[in-house]
Amino acid sequence: MHNYDVIIIGSGLGGLVCGAILSRNGYKVRIYEKNRQPGGCLQTFSRDKVIFDSGVHYIGGLGEGENLYKIFSYLGIMDKLKLKRMDADGFDHINFGPEDKVYRIAQGREHFIRTLAADFPEETDALHAYCDKISEVCSKFPLYNLRLGDYEEKRSVLQLNAASVIESITGNYRLQQVLAGNNLLYAGVKSKTPFYVHALVLNSYMQSSWKCVDGGSQIARLLCKCITENGGEIIRNTEVLKIVGQGDRVDHLVLENGKKVNGDYFISNLHPAQTTAITESDAMRGAYRSRMQNLENSTGAFVLNVVLKPGTFPYLNHNYYHHATDNAWAGIDCTPDQWPQTYAIYVSASSRHKTYADSLSVMTYMHYDELAPWQHTFNTERKEASRGADYEAFKVQKAEQLIAAVAQKFPGFRDCVQSYYVATPLSYRDYIGTGDGSMYGVLKDSEDPLRTMVSARTRLSNLYLTGQNLNLHGILGVTMSSVITSAELLGMEFLVEEINQSILK
Repeated sequence: MHNYDVIIIGSGLGGLVCGAILSRNGYKVRIYEKNRQPGGCLQTFSRDKVIFDSGVHYIGGLGEGENLYKIFSYLGIMDKLKLKRMDADGFDHINFGPEDKVYRIAQGREHFIRTLAADFPEETDALHAYCDKISEVCSKFPLYNLRLGDYEEKRSVLQLNAASVIESITGNYRLQQVLAGNNLLYAGVKSKTPFYVHALVLNSYMQSSWKCVDGGSQIARLLCKCITENGGEIIRNTEVLKIVGQGDRVDHLVLENGKKVNGDYFISNLHPAQTTAITESDAMRGAYRSRMQNLENSTGAFVLNVVLKPGTFPYLNHNYYHHATDNAWAGIDCTPDQWPQTYAIYVSASSRHKTYADSLSVMTYMHYDELAPWQHTFNTERKEASRGADYEAFKVQKAEQLIAAVAQKFPGFRDCVQSYYVATPLSYRDYIGTGDGSMYGVLKDSEDPLRTMVSARTRLSNLYLTGQNLNLHGILGVTMSSVITSAELLGMEFLVEEINQSILK
């Protein structure tokens, strides 16, 4: 049995950022990862000599002085990232129904307003009001602004509903849908999605939007290097089977090989439901376990990863969001016979070619229950197993449907496809560890915000949670959650000061 200051379960972004922060501050850190490749949604994979991202299609908040820029600078990785800034005139293009018209979401407040005002000249005041509301809500979240504060600041805005706020700002139905048009970013549910989720996500991209050149796994590699250079360890291909408590503390972990591992503090990057499921402790009472187990998750995704024939499809330095109807919120309610109702196209940035794209990913919604015939199966690179011919046929059918839908907007698209590879909610479930293949973990609910916000603290005094299920998903949201978790050991005042001071040195 070995003893470490901090043992982290899972090497997703949350686990890696916690490991990097704590090891930088003198803690002896060890991370256990069940998969071959660390990084969770930061993982990349290669097909036909082309790199695909598992989940990082673009990142906001990386402009100089912005929040993610500051944290990545503090961790020593910002200047090592290979990034490409997306089109300032429109990092997201929004399209509806059969029309060709696209609406562009531009970077920078004034540019954002001017660009949409060109399409909605009568709505300039509404666009100013929208940006004011985004700024107001973002200002209520202290850590988002890397300053100290308390929960009371944000209490007043947690119950604001995204669709309702947008509708209160403008009566123009098309503009309402444009402003909600990239809600695939947070699996938006009209009746539930809080405005703060919309605001925090959109604000970071409106400040600055970036693609990782040659894939987002570079973030994971740099964080792993930071951890190991500070004396930490990352153990791959090793699953944690049990968290064993004694009294009100975790005593040790049990690994899949039967070994026990001791530590002073433990951080789980797993979904809270998974964490409670493997925790053996009388201190973790039934009510807490039940709440964690019954958290509703966001919808799953079907992702089509396309290898493009060389020189056939132009590189797009923006994303493309299409909605089959005039309602930007409707796509999440798709049925198998009316699918897809919405999709997003993310074109990968490659260092090899600038004019034409090597690959792209098309993402749309897919409900987990559509995969019921194969939910008993499990398949990863480490534990390969076939889901059967029916599953392969299902993937091909869905992929061809999605290609046909894209070709309606991009004529000739099918002729650009060299090969394709599919990920379903089962892929997310097996690799990332959400029990139902959710895209973004716990679904936030404006009707009951406290129930869907998960604390970093647990019922065991030395066990903490981190990752996308706490406060917000995405690169920025998970990084912020990791700061919260790390601050449980380091102190928030100390850590925020260190991050802010690091860019002045």
